[in-house]
Amino acid sequence: MFPKNAWYVACTPNEIDGKPLGRKICNEPIVFYRGPEGAVAALEDFCPHRGAPLSLGRVVDGKLVCGYHGLEMGCDGKTIAMPGQRVRGFPPIRSYPVAERYGYVWVWPGDAAQADVEAIPVPAWHGQTGWAMGGGLFNIRCDYRLLVDNLMDLTHETYVHATSIGQKEIDEAPVSTTTDGEVVITSRRMENIQAPPFWQDAMAANGLDPKALVDRWQVCRFVPPSNVLIDVGVALAGSGGPDADLAHRASGIVVDFITPETEHSCWYFWGMARHFQADDAALTDEIRANQQKIFEEDLEMLERQQLNLLAHPTRDLLKLNIDTGGVQARRIIERRMAAESKQEGQTA
Repeated sequence: MFPKNAWYVACTPNEIDGKPLGRKICNEPIVFYRGPEGAVAALEDFCPHRGAPLSLGRVVDGKLVCGYHGLEMGCDGKTIAMPGQRVRGFPPIRSYPVAERYGYVWVWPGDAAQADVEAIPVPAWHGQTGWAMGGGLFNIRCDYRLLVDNLMDLTHETYVHATSIGQKEIDEAPVSTTTDGEVVITSRRMENIQAPPFWQDAMAANGLDPKALVDRWQVCRFVPPSNVLIDVGVALAGSGGPDADLAHRASGIVVDFITPETEHSCWYFWGMARHFQADDAALTDEIRANQQKIFEEDLEMLERQQLNLLAHPTRDLLKLNIDTGGVQARRIIERRMAAESKQEGQTA
């Protein structure tokens, strides 16, 4: 269902400030917390004493203390101490490669020997000036691949998001899908059109006439194992589209970090890194709130879709030209899973 030899976003740093966090990633119950000197740590969420979730405990001086009988765990998965007991023979629990980078905590649920923190993708806005970022988290009761499909085919915006980012020109514009190694890119451009409400607000925030005609673009990039980054924006018609001067456009990157929880549920870390009026904190909050409403419109559709698919597991689904990006993304996921299965067979 999902590759495990990969980096997934597990949480945001503030979620583990002061207390442990239990979260299931790729069917693995994991507890995240801050160890010595505040470094992030990740362990199997299982106390070796009586099997209690360690995430129900607390962190004391960088040690994870079980909330049941006070057993203390180290970041390497070995028991450090327990009141009134010798712990030398206690079996260790699993520890996971984990890293805090680019505003997120990442975890590698697969073979620890293959984990390379340098493989965590660097966001285009990281270290750059003139950018602002805001976002949130949803837990969605659907296969993570359905969310990838949703984001790689934005035709649904016309219907699901009709009052915010949808417009008929999305249906009418041709779609181009290409691949660059394991990155799948789906592009759509619309010229000399009226901007939809969300982008009219963005134009006004950047000092542009919201009723002016614009050129609009959507460039969706699937980045394995399951992330989609979407270059979006509008620019005054004829000013250069995504290459227009910043004074003539409102643009950004829609951030979609998707982490499988189980076969039928996922964690969705969403947001928008915008490239205009970066110092306006109130605008960041406004965009975050509007974006949350947009994504909430997808939730019922995705969860009901999942229920339909579970009720009819043998029915074939149509694959149209608008589905090409999602189909290519799934093939990359399948190749990764096949490679992992082959490795496991060779080492068995």
